[in-house]
Amino acid sequence: MQKIVITEFMDSGAVDGLRSDFTVIFDPTLVDRQDELMAEIKDADAVIVRNRTQVRGKLLEAADRLKAVGRLGVGLDNIDLDACEARGIKVLPATGANDLAVAEYVLTAIFMLFRGAYQSFEEMTDGSWPRTELMGNETGGKVLGLIGFGGIARMTAKMAQAMGIKVIASDPYLKPDDPAWGNVQSLSLDELIVTADVISLHVPLTDETKHLIDGKAIASMKKGSMVINASRGGVVDDMALVAAIKSGQLGGAALDVYEDEPLTAEFGREMKGIKNLILTPHIAGVTVESNTRVSAVTADNVRKVLEG
Repeated sequence: MQKIVITEFMDSGAVDGLRSDFTVIFDPTLVDRQDELMAEIKDADAVIVRNRTQVRGKLLEAADRLKAVGRLGVGLDNIDLDACEARGIKVLPATGANDLAVAEYVLTAIFMLFRGAYQSFEEMTDGSWPRTELMGNETGGKVLGLIGFGGIARMTAKMAQAMGIKVIASDPYLKPDDPAWGNVQSLSLDELIVTADVISLHVPLTDETKHLIDGKAIASMKKGSMVINASRGGVVDDMALVAAIKSGQLGGAALDVYEDEPLTAEFGREMKGIKNLILTPHIAGVTVESNTRVSAVTADNVRKVLEG
């Protein structure tokens, strides 16, 4: 039987479905035990990963029989795509399977950041009544700028517009006459940055997008605007963003991805005491429902490759 190694968490139903036809090694802790992972992958026909397993270098070289890399998600910056292509290894992202989860995360972050009323638990339970301090702002009529306009961004736009939010977007790889734009205004990156009240990132991490939102870009944004990054760590210069919130240039931010995951102690200290900052551990695309969909799509993709 062909062998599949699964190094990170996956829906049990999808795993059991693969076990009926393949030898499956399912151990979500393998990503943290490299020696054992190297040993298991030597005779693996496929590997299924999330974002933490680095399918590159020595790990990829050790996988003599590898035919497929199933990605439980859509980001591919942890996979050496050129090396896989050179060896004829299929890289299989779960495109579209977690679009709704990420779009809902972005909309939730927008509402939380503008209203600013959802971090008062300790004050309330201590007997305070900070009613006037937590007045906040409405999102209706605000301008949401989407950097990148793929599937997740388009779903985010549709949901935001239904809530009365104006949407603009920038995507140099989408032709101006592409029907996908619909009633979303297409702008250059520079135009979007100076226009939006809140910016949400929807791009992969590449040499071109590394620190796309840096100190210079943040300085040109509207004073008090917000940034949401649920795309890839490194697209935003995290330290520059935190400094801009502290200075008042930015009104707040929501970060789900980071340049270093888990967070370094230094970065954690820098963020202590910042009020309008939402931090989550790379879970924007992970819900019970999306995990089921992503796992099913990935299992099916890998199965198709291994069965020819």
